[in-house]
Amino acid sequence: MPPMKNALQVLQDVFGYSAFRPPQQEIIDTVVNGGDALVLMPTGGGKSLCYQIPALVRRGCAVVVSPLIALMQDQVDALRQLGVRASFLNSTLSLPAQRAVENALLGGELDLLYVAPERLFQPQTNALLHQAGIALFAIDEAHCVSQWGHDFRADYLQLERLHREFPGIPRIALTATADQRTRAEIVSRLDLGEARHFIAGFDRPNIRYRIGLKQNAQSQLLRFLREEHPRDAGIVYCLSRKKTEDVARWLCEHGYNALAYHAGMDAAQRAANQSRFLREDGVIVVATIAFGMGIDKPDVRFVAHLDLPKTIESYYQETGRAGRDGLPADAWLIYGLQDVIKLRQMLESSQGDEEHKRAEQQRLNAMLGLCEITSCRRHALLRYFGEDSPERCGNCDACLEPVDTWDGTEAARMALSAALRTGQRFGVNYLIDVLRGTANERIAQAGHDTLPTFGVGAALDANAWRSVFRQLVARGYLRVDMSEFGTVKLEEKSRALLRGEEHLDLRREEKQKPAARKKTAAAATVAGADQALWDALRECRRELAAEQGVPPYVIFHDATLREMCAARPLDLDAFGQISGVGARKRDKYAEAFLRIIRDHS
Repeated sequence: MPPMKNALQVLQDVFGYSAFRPPQQEIIDTVVNGGDALVLMPTGGGKSLCYQIPALVRRGCAVVVSPLIALMQDQVDALRQLGVRASFLNSTLSLPAQRAVENALLGGELDLLYVAPERLFQPQTNALLHQAGIALFAIDEAHCVSQWGHDFRADYLQLERLHREFPGIPRIALTATADQRTRAEIVSRLDLGEARHFIAGFDRPNIRYRIGLKQNAQSQLLRFLREEHPRDAGIVYCLSRKKTEDVARWLCEHGYNALAYHAGMDAAQRAANQSRFLREDGVIVVATIAFGMGIDKPDVRFVAHLDLPKTIESYYQETGRAGRDGLPADAWLIYGLQDVIKLRQMLESSQGDEEHKRAEQQRLNAMLGLCEITSCRRHALLRYFGEDSPERCGNCDACLEPVDTWDGTEAARMALSAALRTGQRFGVNYLIDVLRGTANERIAQAGHDTLPTFGVGAALDANAWRSVFRQLVARGYLRVDMSEFGTVKLEEKSRALLRGEEHLDLRREEKQKPAARKKTAAAATVAGADQALWDALRECRRELAAEQGVPPYVIFHDATLREMCAARPLDLDAFGQISGVGARKRDKYAEAFLRIIRDHS
């Protein structure tokens, strides 16, 4: 493909989209004109186009640094479907295949080359790049350079050499999530001091945020899947490796195509499970945080958390893997007090210094705050990232089903008093027994049945008291000291509440209501009369993908099929106007899909 000089033309002819989303045009112009850029854009926001289009406009080959070998193939497959000359260099290639790629690069026959960071500065690769004509360097998942994050990759630290070794070649660093500290670290470690910063909005309006109380996690998950996502692809996150395997096995027993994924698995098995998730429809991956970076599957209809994420950044990044195609998706989370205790225990036993522990504790507290608020989830989430938004989004549980609250001031004072009068030496269950006046040998031996707080809380049942304690911990009035076997202790903040100087409204916990059965998110976007056409188009896509050994979404995204259902094009020109088709796919696939559309017209 010869170099093109008009970015909009490339967008329309190659990728099949009519117009840029803000701020894509400005980013592309910056890179095309030789400038450096740091791009912070939400998952599904169109980051890849910000370097793919300059790669086709500028002369030479764009080198894309990607941290995951397993995903390079799918990215290259997707570009080749569009007629873009793309390839990769990594350890999976045979020597002859590697030589063929190198020759293509030197011969000016490549538009994009994907390279792993550890390979980039190997002497052979480095020499090759110095001989080739390089259009730009794109550094994907740039937050991997941050030593504060769980995605840290030491190989990324070498990338600051690009500025010295390839002066005048523009660099674009891209990430979906990075707080101010991480952004500063990216700039410093990649030597991007002169780069323009582009920070797109964090909002993902197609994702519905829902957070609830954990009661019976597996049963709650099963109900969620059966009622809302019976055939959809999705990700279920768990805190422990063992739990991922247990939940995956349990889902399989209940008829779902579920696979486990965690860092302790055999590398080949991990890669196989990831490949099945990317290439098959309706697969559910049950995973730890080891799964996700760089996952580019557009039709993930839900992300479920069976345990509390450690930070809002993690929660945002993980939920952002749903609905990359812009269609409706769910971010569903359940948690309980034990999650809080477990995470704080892990934090206290970690190897980090005190500064790091304090920072992580603040992040955990912010995540707890998001769970416990009674106002709009999206507003709170965006506010955390410094972005203003309407106070009600209309697409989260707090907006759709407003939380009932009650005056918990007196109950909270009882709970604090019970902890204080028992010497701050006992856990939640013991304190609940004291408050409810439960006569047992342990309480009698300690003499706590004679305390003024003994039995004062008999009007509330044990579950209600667990809710009170959980909310007090979440809001910073109490802490659970894991160094003393989970004892509950008062924080400084509790003084004002004990003195009667503060009023406290608490969430009223209700038993889970039966949800009205609804269509899956993707299916809900097509009218009932179009269901047969929708199913036929998906089957056609599946067959074409199987023939070529690529994931179905590489042929067309769900959003493109949905538009076909709505527009029902009957000729080549009309088919080419569908968003996401483009010239190459029009010529390649129009006949097959038009035949189906005509049959259903």
